[in-house]
Amino acid sequence: MKPTTVVLGCQWGDEGKGKVVDRLAEAVDLVVRFQGGANAGHTVYVGEEKFVLHLLPTGVLREGVRCLLGPGMVVDPWTLLEEIDGLNSRDIDVIERVKLAGSAQLVMPYHKKFDELREASLGSKGIGTTGRGIGPAYEDKMSRLGLRAADLMRADESLRRLVIEKVLRANRLLAERYDAPPMASEAVADDVIAAAARLRPMIVSAFEYLQPVRNGEWKALLEGAQGALLDVDHGNFPYVTSSNCTIGGALTGTGISHKSIGLVMGVFKAYCTRVGNGPFVSELHGDEGEDLRARGKEFGATTGRPRRCGWFDAVAARYAATINGLDEIVLTKLDVLTGIDTLQICTSYEIDGEPVQDFPNWTDRTEKARPVYEDMPGWTEDISGVRNFDDLPETCRKYVDRLSELVGVEVTVVSNGATRDDWIMRRESGLISV
Repeated sequence: MKPTTVVLGCQWGDEGKGKVVDRLAEAVDLVVRFQGGANAGHTVYVGEEKFVLHLLPTGVLREGVRCLLGPGMVVDPWTLLEEIDGLNSRDIDVIERVKLAGSAQLVMPYHKKFDELREASLGSKGIGTTGRGIGPAYEDKMSRLGLRAADLMRADESLRRLVIEKVLRANRLLAERYDAPPMASEAVADDVIAAAARLRPMIVSAFEYLQPVRNGEWKALLEGAQGALLDVDHGNFPYVTSSNCTIGGALTGTGISHKSIGLVMGVFKAYCTRVGNGPFVSELHGDEGEDLRARGKEFGATTGRPRRCGWFDAVAARYAATINGLDEIVLTKLDVLTGIDTLQICTSYEIDGEPVQDFPNWTDRTEKARPVYEDMPGWTEDISGVRNFDDLPETCRKYVDRLSELVGVEVTVVSNGATRDDWIMRRESGLISV
């Protein structure tokens, strides 16, 4: 039996991956975040307690589960330490269970400054970044100029020289591009050295650390951030994130090969949301959009920004399912749709008067697309306490079945509330039964 399950967001992020990973983590030995950084906001409710994780893998909330921040991530050292301290203050001991890949890139203060200044310079044409320095950190990675977690293992004076060199280079670019004042290189170096003292015990070789997964000794979950439609290669460029949130990113961002992958699960909301700019074909405007936002409490976990809301887009969903090779779907926030008389599903697009069945990831075409909807009756019964699929209202079951039919992948799990217990399994799921 192949030991590894991949959990991927398959819309524009905010699909509920945190809850899904938290639930599945009960049955695994290790959870690995494989891309992105503190631009993620994975929300989990444990009883009445709410946890929002930006960097730490969601498995950290399960006692005894190991967690790795993988090689494909860009990690803000100070945010990571704040997150660890925050959990420790809530009596969740994580320090012995959390490891940081030495090959993960570090987000430095100047990356955040570049992010802020660039977004401001773009004005109305901005992408809508979270301002966490993610894009600039990935730029330095691709230019082979970035700092890696392994650099924190250097002796303090060697690390100081390296950090000062990086800050001075950043200062030159800040002045040239934005006429911005310089950052204090010695102060940044001091902060990095202080963070390194705490992080060094956590830093590992990801290749060595993940050998028990390759050998079949550990069951692992690979946890994605953001969503397939924000993937830098497969989303509507340039309105994308700076990493690969799709299945390829799970492999390159961990060093685990496809031969170890047994199950690929895609997470979809029962409707769609998006934060920031970019095409959104099934978006609802005016009162309808406001109503759905209020029902779903759709505000960003990282930025607090209101999310744009719309009907389920089966065209985009088929695209995400295809590029990721999904085996199963987890459908979340189904309860949010309770009480809506008529539900709509976007089943195809119309572009320049022509019907289109496939998602056009060329942005100029997607911006022209108009939704073609299919109407389905809603339901009024409260479904939040239901634990068996057959106990859902008939119209609710038909809605789920229709989404599954349109996407071409079975919905095996339905989430009908915020807590761990709001979870309906239609059948035993792939490798993990929880």
